[in-house]
Amino acid sequence: MAYETIKVERGQVGIITFNRPQALNALNTQMARELVAALEELELDDGVFAAVLTAEGDRAFCVGADLKERKNMTRAEMKKQRELFVRAFEAVVNFPKPLVAAVNGYALGGGCEFALGCDFIVASEKATFGLPEVGLAIIPGGGGTQLLPRIIGRARAKELIFTGRRIPAVEAYRLGLVNYVVPPEELMTRTMAIMQEIVQNGPIALQQAKRAINLGLELDLHTAFALEAQCYNVCLATEDRDEGLRAFNEKRKPVYRNR
Repeated sequence: MAYETIKVERGQVGIITFNRPQALNALNTQMARELVAALEELELDDGVFAAVLTAEGDRAFCVGADLKERKNMTRAEMKKQRELFVRAFEAVVNFPKPLVAAVNGYALGGGCEFALGCDFIVASEKATFGLPEVGLAIIPGGGGTQLLPRIIGRARAKELIFTGRRIPAVEAYRLGLVNYVVPPEELMTRTMAIMQEIVQNGPIALQQAKRAINLGLELDLHTAFALEAQCYNVCLATEDRDEGLRAFNEKRKPVYRNR
């Protein structure tokens, strides 16, 4: 598929790049459609073990919805666009492979929610995070009210959402919102180094570990242990598991084939 508002690179580490820097990578209808398609494309590609979500330019990761596009829409058109946007946010959250956000510049509103929907965030020192929706008399609608409390705790999330406050990367790190803060020029280098650590491992195991963590956190401990056992057994029946054991005994690096 040809993309106009995003860029897609394929390999063991797939890379999806928001590509509307002139609009601070604001989310419009086309970008939402293309993001959903790109995530599906990388999900179905067995050669992609994990992925990065990032953005073109150094001013913004994504500043949320493109309000210039929305200003002339009817209520019916906005409702239809809203349904599409929800699909895009859910596509990020439900992507079954490891997905890491590399954030430089503003990550506001929906942009912050896209980052929150990833498995973790690597942030530039220039990154700024915020959910300012209450200032427009709405609430975060891309998972922010659900994801942020789960990451930094209920009280801190309420403070950030109720005030609409923007926070710099160093404060986001202190709150546990991001895993790393790096100089802007090192953002992708550091991110890709972390991704190489990830993709040297079994791709099916990575997917099952993600599934066990994400679903298990919503369950009681007894049920979560049963889920973990189920995910473990999926791995046990794969050719990659056999290759991992062979490689260990032969004292070599395994060659995983995602099967």
